[in-house]
Amino acid sequence: MTHPSVLVINAGSSSIKYQLVDTVDGEAIASGVVERIGQSEGIVTHKHAGEQTRLDEPVPDHATGLRRVLDLFAEHGPDIASANVVAVGHRVVQGGSLFSGPTLVTDEVVEQIRSLVPLAPLHNPGHVAGLEVARELLPDVPHVVIFDTAFFQTLPEAAFTYAIDREVAAANQVRRYGFHGTSHDFVSKAAAEFLGRPLADLRQIILHLGNGASVSAVRGGVAVETSMGLTPLEGLVMGTRSGDIDPAVIFHLHRTAGMSVDEIDTLLNKRSGMLGLTGESDFRAIHELVEQGSQDARLALDVYAHRLKKYVGSYLAVLGGVDVITFTAGIGENDDVVRGLALAGLAELGIEIDPVRNAGRKKEPTIISTDASRVTVLVVPTNEELAIAQQSVARVTELAAAPTATPL
Repeated sequence: MTHPSVLVINAGSSSIKYQLVDTVDGEAIASGVVERIGQSEGIVTHKHAGEQTRLDEPVPDHATGLRRVLDLFAEHGPDIASANVVAVGHRVVQGGSLFSGPTLVTDEVVEQIRSLVPLAPLHNPGHVAGLEVARELLPDVPHVVIFDTAFFQTLPEAAFTYAIDREVAAANQVRRYGFHGTSHDFVSKAAAEFLGRPLADLRQIILHLGNGASVSAVRGGVAVETSMGLTPLEGLVMGTRSGDIDPAVIFHLHRTAGMSVDEIDTLLNKRSGMLGLTGESDFRAIHELVEQGSQDARLALDVYAHRLKKYVGSYLAVLGGVDVITFTAGIGENDDVVRGLALAGLAELGIEIDPVRNAGRKKEPTIISTDASRVTVLVVPTNEELAIAQQSVARVTELAAAPTATPL
């Protein structure tokens, strides 16, 4: 008998990523991506059973893209109709203050997500389009939304409140929301399970380091602080984003350089971070530049690690101590140089990395701290698609079991 599966969809502004996940063994049965939606030439890639199918053709909109995806499932497998799909899980970046957990999709929910577009103008419109089309094409399967921001709805008021005029903040929904929450939640639980320790007993710092990067403080499985704010721009140095910066830099650039708001937005989000400092956003290229003697690349790595260390120290203070620090995501899992730099010189705080254990890429949960380190340092690969699938199934099961269950 075919295991239950979940079709996970991440619809962006110009792309659709998808994965069919086996909910029993957690494996990806099939996966793919639709790229360049709305451009003259699109790319559709579908992977299943070790085979990859690629189509180069125009994809004018999300509806066309998702229909093509379903065609590829039918043509190259597995057939969606016989894959025992029990739910469709949708990733949505911004849930605002409206959503604190997995949510069954209804017309009202779609409109609420649409109402949050001003908070995520680059992401939520694509999510809404994906939701609408997927519900039309797969009407007999429950659809569940998993929000990047939901895990951080537990932040204390002192942590999510910005010190600006409270009426202005309230009228414009200005507060810290945090992002990458699905990953932080998944990794905090996976770390506890790997160590065989109760989640409720652990004080954790999670370092999600990809092209976008964020750090969280998690006490007993509950998020109490995170680095990203109203948008994903705040916090750590990232591939193309500046992270923390004096807000007055914006006024300065407008007044002295004559830059518009949109130009400054592009600068801080797409032309800053490691790209702005080195001309490269890929850390493999940056390490090559360092080996070639580039002082700009060396400085960029130092800036990146310095920011990480500042957050680790501040979150250690927020938590009143830390039991586990975990690296995850593309850079966190694969870059031993960054891991070593980020926690170097913290032995007085009980944090020591073993250079031998730290060496190389990590595809499985791995301890990289020394035996003498009071704080356990881990690398735990994240799996946001699996997390979305698990949460979707849990929500559907919960609703089905409720005495007054919402019709699915």
